[in-house]
Amino acid sequence: MPLNCSSLASRVPHILGGLKTTATTRVGGGVVLFNFFNKIHQNNSLCIASLPLNKRNDSQRFCLSSSSSVMEGIKDSGFSTQEIEKYSKELDIAVRAVQMACSLCQKVQESLISKTNSQVQAKDDNSPVTVADWSVQATVSWILSETLGSRNVAIVAEEDVQTLSKPDSAGLLEAVVQTVNDCLAEAPRFGLKAPGTILGSSEVLEAISRCNSAGGPSGRFWALDPVDGTLGFVRGDQYAVALALIEDGEVVLGVLGCPNYPMRKEWLSYHHRYHRIISKLTPPTSESWDKGCVIYARRGSGEAWMQPLIQGHKKLVWPNSATPVRVSTIENPALATFCEPVEKANSSHSFTAGLAHSVGLRKQPLRVYSMVKYAAIARGDAEVFMKFARAGYKEKIWDHAAGVVIIREAGGVVTDAGGCPLNFSKGMYLEGLDRGIIACAGIKLHEKIIKAVDASWNSSSFMMRSGMCQRYPPL
Repeated sequence: MPLNCSSLASRVPHILGGLKTTATTRVGGGVVLFNFFNKIHQNNSLCIASLPLNKRNDSQRFCLSSSSSVMEGIKDSGFSTQEIEKYSKELDIAVRAVQMACSLCQKVQESLISKTNSQVQAKDDNSPVTVADWSVQATVSWILSETLGSRNVAIVAEEDVQTLSKPDSAGLLEAVVQTVNDCLAEAPRFGLKAPGTILGSSEVLEAISRCNSAGGPSGRFWALDPVDGTLGFVRGDQYAVALALIEDGEVVLGVLGCPNYPMRKEWLSYHHRYHRIISKLTPPTSESWDKGCVIYARRGSGEAWMQPLIQGHKKLVWPNSATPVRVSTIENPALATFCEPVEKANSSHSFTAGLAHSVGLRKQPLRVYSMVKYAAIARGDAEVFMKFARAGYKEKIWDHAAGVVIIREAGGVVTDAGGCPLNFSKGMYLEGLDRGIIACAGIKLHEKIIKAVDASWNSSSFMMRSGMCQRYPPL
């Protein structure tokens, strides 16, 4: 019997935290029923996905047959209040902070769309950065430090203060400081405390530069992408605010704010500004384009949640009409929708097109900016996300951390193209990534794509997957 799966029983206390088979707890204000049979089945799928293809059938039969016996062994285990409430405070604060950040971004994006100004700058790699990027980073950094204590908060984030600190960037810095203060002044609307006094330039720069953690395999740190998909942001299209908490190299909670995410799946295929016009010509409904959403999950909960963005001058009343989201149940590739990045520089469209054809994916690809792709899979609007980056490109942890835990808790699978879980313990980058990233709503689609990758790629140049995958993500 393959060793990878036969060790499942010994790993159950680590995965489930010693919880009983049935229990309720508060996650994002909603009552969560832990269905451990489903959790074990999901873990089996991830375990199986990590094995060589020629060994998965036997392993699948073993893992599924062992679920009932493992369940019996869990029934008498302990269930502590401390375990139930772990990360609940951090999740509460993170969701509120992302709600605030989304409100900030909406206002800045409206300004960018309505007029051309100097709020967009170019980084060294020619990718854009805006007032919103720096302002969100400063705002989230300040909130986390004030609510959790600056000594307890370490943050890995995308932006630095080099551009803002230049003598000729005085006007840009002034715009960032104003935007941050305007946002923080509204903190009570989101259930958070506002600063006692207006923050000055030095304080805003300090909040941004405080996000200087290098990450790593031990300890706790936050991974923040203040505006993921900046190019989509400046074009008035899709983008996301992504915040994740990583502890000892594992993502333990993730929050994705998607201000332009439409409530109807088919609208994702169109440019945001087009549907802004359409929505104004149609009667307002609960599925209004402008609603936007925040999707979040906590490791081990077996649930992912979605709540609408706060609009206008309304207050955030936790959990703000939160509803659970689940991945799609579609297993037939001909009916599945797959996502990929918009920009060809970020992904090989020709390679993914070939994979899609060989797997039997017949629908046109859904090309969306940012981690909205992860949200689409978690919410059941798409079934597959594939990304195979250009040679030499290194994936950053903040571009994936929040989305990975959300999809996993919503019932999906995320690995590299070799079937290995993504490794967030190596610092700022996803080191050791095998070829690309594959996220799926279910294990069957995932396995088909892995097989297609192996058939399309000279996989002999890579290490055997069974030798590469030694760690499994806790569920």
